[in-house]
Amino acid sequence: MVLDGLPPIAGREAEIQAVVQRPGPVAAPHSNLRLETLRSAFACALHMHQPTIPAGADGGLISHLQYMQEHPGEGDNHNAEPFAQCYRRLVDILPRLIAEGCNPRIMLDYSGTLLWGFEQMGRHDILEALQRLATDPALTPHVEFLGTFWGHAVAPSTPIPDITLQLQAWQHQFAAQFGLDALARVKGFSPPEMHLPNHPDTLFALVSALRECGYRWLLVQEHSVENPDGSPLSRRQTLIPNRLVARHSSGEAVEIVALIKTQGSDTKLVGQMQPCYEALGLERQTLAGRSLPAIVSQIADGENGGVMMNEFPPAFEQAHRRLAAESAGTAAVNGTEWLELLEAEGFSSADYPAIQAVGQHLLWRQLEQQPGGADGPGAVSAAIAALQAADPGFAMEGASWTNNLSWVKGYESVLEPMQQVSAAFHARFDPLVAADPAVTSSPDYQRALLHLLLLETSCFRYWGQGTWTDYAREIHRRGEALLAP
Repeated sequence: MVLDGLPPIAGREAEIQAVVQRPGPVAAPHSNLRLETLRSAFACALHMHQPTIPAGADGGLISHLQYMQEHPGEGDNHNAEPFAQCYRRLVDILPRLIAEGCNPRIMLDYSGTLLWGFEQMGRHDILEALQRLATDPALTPHVEFLGTFWGHAVAPSTPIPDITLQLQAWQHQFAAQFGLDALARVKGFSPPEMHLPNHPDTLFALVSALRECGYRWLLVQEHSVENPDGSPLSRRQTLIPNRLVARHSSGEAVEIVALIKTQGSDTKLVGQMQPCYEALGLERQTLAGRSLPAIVSQIADGENGGVMMNEFPPAFEQAHRRLAAESAGTAAVNGTEWLELLEAEGFSSADYPAIQAVGQHLLWRQLEQQPGGADGPGAVSAAIAALQAADPGFAMEGASWTNNLSWVKGYESVLEPMQQVSAAFHARFDPLVAADPAVTSSPDYQRALLHLLLLETSCFRYWGQGTWTDYAREIHRRGEALLAP
């Protein structure tokens, strides 16, 4: 049920859960790739996001893209329409390449706030383009949509009870706009800002929620993970799937397959199709006593900066035309397609190397040496405190595509209100939903949920103090008012 003025972020939980938990392959049956003919492959993803801000008429919630269009004289807001075209242009590029005999692939990650923004702005040209990419049988073998958080929250500092809410809200938005069958094909996850929790309990909550929401793999930044012995991933490991193991402070563990995004300048690498040219120079790898093609995985903003706005389309087309002309044993793939093809060849997640979030080796070692036992959140907190006392640089705030930006320090003015709204939301609604799941369809629930999800948007911290934190304060004020007794 879509309520007037609100995005479709809740109310269909049971229906969506049944769809995303359907067993069986969703991509491999439609793939025209054969692993035995390949030496290597590359998988490229484009990340698309614009936040929702309280900057419309009378302080209304609007997309930042709309704000850019309405205020072209500020900063780089003159790029609003070029950005908008970036959001739809694959519907022009892919059919052209396919008609030429090429075999292109692309993965697409759109935040829920951006998808809602297209609706608010009446940008039916963009929505119709995405509808075709998500549902046209001639295009769906070439396009994979990746799930993400609806409000582009960074997982390590998102209250744990809200992780599932962010995941489910995105699934609601995607299903409302493109249908349940399209949602059933969304099996890969793209973490906002490539931000992976390394606190054991937060990572466990994220991976558990991903599995519960039907996701089978996620993309992770190379330097945000490590081997169980604390060593960085080898070059070989970045070219094969890995198995991310999340161990709770209680000792319970859950895992999910991970494809490794290698380090580097994201926009330049994807914008100039470096993953394709890197893959052309690679040979097959050995795993569990058998060979498999190497894979290079990469993600970049799909619209941000001159490289992505201007250089990416011709570079993307040139790379795929070269592959079609040379038949060099290298192919473009999408993540779910790749993993399902490997599974059809007899590989399973048990064959993939186990990895964990960066810094956890030190934590587990500290717990083993710590008097009084190694289990429970209290022991973990004590171990973290001891490690930070010995090394002030040690952090359990998670790791993202940038290590020079903290998503926590200096942002107490955003994080504390976020925690307050989250606590108030769950105190009010969790008992009601437990008694009657239909409560998630009510206007009161959905308005409060909207403000909670928006308050957790990363942009309110990424862009620093000032206007962006003022936006967060206003959303917090409105959220508190909605949740007042």
